[in-house]
Amino acid sequence: MHVLAAELRLPTNWLDYLILAIYFVVVLGIGFAARASVKTSLDFFLSGRSLPAWVTGLAFVAANLGATEILGMAATGAQYGVAVVHWYWVGAIPAMVFLGLVMMPFYYGSKVRSVPEFLLHRFDKPAHLLSSGLFAFASILISGVNLYALSIVVEALLGWPQWVSIVVAGFFVLAYITVGGLSSAIYNEVLQFFVILAALIPLTILGLKRVGGWDGLTDTLGKQHGADFLSAWGGTGIGDANPLGANWLTIVLGLGFVLSFGYWTTNFAEVQRALSAKNLSAAKRTPLIAAFPKMFIVFVVMIPGLVAAALVPGIGMDGSGLTYNDAIPLLMSELLPNGVLGIAVTGLLAAFMAGMAANVSSFNTVFTTDIWQKYVVTDRPDAYYLKFGRLITAIGVVASIGTAFLAASFSNIMGYLQTLFSFFNVPLFVVFIIGMFWKRASVKSGFYGLLAGTGAAMVNYFVVYKQGVIAIPTDQGANFVSAIVGFVAGAVVMVAVTLFTAPKPEAELAGLVYGTRSPGMEEPPAEGDDAWYRRPALLGWGAVVLAAALYLPYSL
Repeated sequence: MHVLAAELRLPTNWLDYLILAIYFVVVLGIGFAARASVKTSLDFFLSGRSLPAWVTGLAFVAANLGATEILGMAATGAQYGVAVVHWYWVGAIPAMVFLGLVMMPFYYGSKVRSVPEFLLHRFDKPAHLLSSGLFAFASILISGVNLYALSIVVEALLGWPQWVSIVVAGFFVLAYITVGGLSSAIYNEVLQFFVILAALIPLTILGLKRVGGWDGLTDTLGKQHGADFLSAWGGTGIGDANPLGANWLTIVLGLGFVLSFGYWTTNFAEVQRALSAKNLSAAKRTPLIAAFPKMFIVFVVMIPGLVAAALVPGIGMDGSGLTYNDAIPLLMSELLPNGVLGIAVTGLLAAFMAGMAANVSSFNTVFTTDIWQKYVVTDRPDAYYLKFGRLITAIGVVASIGTAFLAASFSNIMGYLQTLFSFFNVPLFVVFIIGMFWKRASVKSGFYGLLAGTGAAMVNYFVVYKQGVIAIPTDQGANFVSAIVGFVAGAVVMVAVTLFTAPKPEAELAGLVYGTRSPGMEEPPAEGDDAWYRRPALLGWGAVVLAAALYLPYSL
């Protein structure tokens, strides 16, 4: 397993460790405080659907803001330059708005406990079981990425052996989720959101100061990498060369539509936070509230990556001794004084725990409610499934430790994550989008569409790209293409199967297909939710317009 460069060791002292210890005590305290509210399996898996929108909104963005997001996006900035903004402004905001305005009424109104359960109602058991299995597997893989990110950072920065950092952090995640369920995870994610920002903002400011401000940074990078490194769309014409290795079409379709919508609208680790909201209005606003901090977070991960590229021009290259993943730790070792250093280390651990907790809490829900309760041990009292949910949480953490080593072969862990998303989230999205907007889509088409989309994306990556059948310049470019291939294959197979199999009776589609309604979708706004500034349409379109405006300085 690759580790960070030894020279990144941090000069931590008692103050830094005191800050870290206080954080861990607070985390466990939140877990035990949440325990009092866990009386049923619904409380454990979905917080009893009782949380306010501002809490679920911050948890929604924090669940995504894991260590892989911070290290991976800073690595992407160091490797590809300003093009990293695409993952936020076109690769997140439109899909988050679509989830809030269009899909949450179906999810929340149908009262499903998970994303795969929606497929059970819309299609059939084979589609449900396949999606549940794929999602559970992907959750453990992604949770393992967070563990890997934690281990390489802590070993290099603090000198802890990898197994110590993995076991300690895994224990704390396991403890507070097992005790307090999703409520514990969500309230800790809100805390972690602010701790992460407290770590990244000083790092960004001090990094800019070291390289002479934004002008000094752009002058240095322009000389080293050329103008396209500092432009979002520069060199993205079809056939042109650019650092990202992708043209505008694959960026818009592969990242902006297929990967983005596939992740944000069907990834249960995110959707679960919205499903825990206290009513339909709060559920719709959850991703819309999250969209505003999300679009600005890019600056506190991109700029450190750019600064690292300026300070170490050969970062990520053979012989440099540093990978792109080292960007954030490099700046921490170079710039931060004690005390602030403790906050930064705590922020990285908080980010790891937020990302891992989101995937573990979604894994235990899907495995318990969608696999175990539906197909293995049925018709048991609710207390049985609550107890089993706690047991499978422990198993999920242990399994995540095993999958951490799979991430070691990727010098940019965000590239690894995007690969997983193209395999698992994109095929699920095509099944959802066709099933949700086309009444005729047959019962059998869901299973075969999901199978075909997953298989096609894997074949494109491992055979077409890795074996050099078609030359694609970078892993990220290959991920965009795999996502498009998986989407098209899934859609074609769904249409073909639908033409030869029977549709679901229209009476059974209420609340599952666009143009139909279920009783849960008729829920009136709660008192105060009808205020103009809480209207989902205003929040959603406001986020889209603001994200588009942010592109302007990087597109001229």
